[in-house]
Amino acid sequence: MENYQIRRCLYSAHDLYDAFDPADESSYAKCYDARIYADVLKDGKRSRALAVTLPRTLHDHSISTALFSFLEDWAPADVVGVMGGHAMRRSDPSFRKVALVSKALTERGKLMVSGGGPGAMEATHFGAWMAGRSTAELDDALEMLRAADTFADKGWLSTAFRVMERFPQERYKSLGIPTWLYGHEPPTPFATHIAKYFDNSIREDNILTIAVGGIIFSPGSAGTLQEVFQEAAQDHYKSCDVSSPIVFFGKEFWTKTVPLYPFLHSLMESGFYKDLLLSIHDSVDGIVNELMSFSPEMPSHIQKERLSKKLQ
Repeated sequence: MENYQIRRCLYSAHDLYDAFDPADESSYAKCYDARIYADVLKDGKRSRALAVTLPRTLHDHSISTALFSFLEDWAPADVVGVMGGHAMRRSDPSFRKVALVSKALTERGKLMVSGGGPGAMEATHFGAWMAGRSTAELDDALEMLRAADTFADKGWLSTAFRVMERFPQERYKSLGIPTWLYGHEPPTPFATHIAKYFDNSIREDNILTIAVGGIIFSPGSAGTLQEVFQEAAQDHYKSCDVSSPIVFFGKEFWTKTVPLYPFLHSLMESGFYKDLLLSIHDSVDGIVNELMSFSPEMPSHIQKERLSKKLQ
């Protein structure tokens, strides 16, 4: 069995991809991340053997300790999450939009958080990585990434490392929270800090819990839909003492393809949910302005007034 590390700090891309050579994509198999996933498959994703579960539990506990230590440097309302499909292609216009939203919010002092994998998650950290640079530079970097459109394409990881080499930065941070349960999805190296878990339920709950500043839901499938309702329940019950903005990105998708936005409104009108701060946007500026205007200290009557206007 690989020696599971008890962490005092979060992972970096260098930690997980310690043996990776961008000139040789197959070198990923030698990396710590790949070796751990091979162990997970060999020992069983849901093993009940104490010799397997105890090291994993101790590892995840240390990751949570490191995670909350890292977050001490951030005001809760400055942490913003992005949820969305892992299958989103780099050539998809939504990928660029998510990246631009993340770039703009990072430049305004937000810490962007995602599940830390490919698709919309990668777009989140790619945008944060490109903070402080021009839109033209972001588009140049995106063109480099599109040489491998999805994480299933050869060169997906190598192109990311080449973009990071061409556009280096040490100023801006972002937080990826992936899991070895879905170890076939490699973690994006654009995330400067990585809290990788064995237990997906802890990982998923942590993303929604720490993102007090709001959650952006870009188009996704079953996992994203589950997270919408998980966040709605958390806000309804004020599990984190505040209702955070739930921002749907893509009017056509969230009102027609998967009509969750009007459905949640109907549930609020029926009293099944209370105090959800729902909004929906197609534009980058609309999302950025929505999240920048949120304050958890805002008096409840003002939050309700904002909510009433959105329901009209």
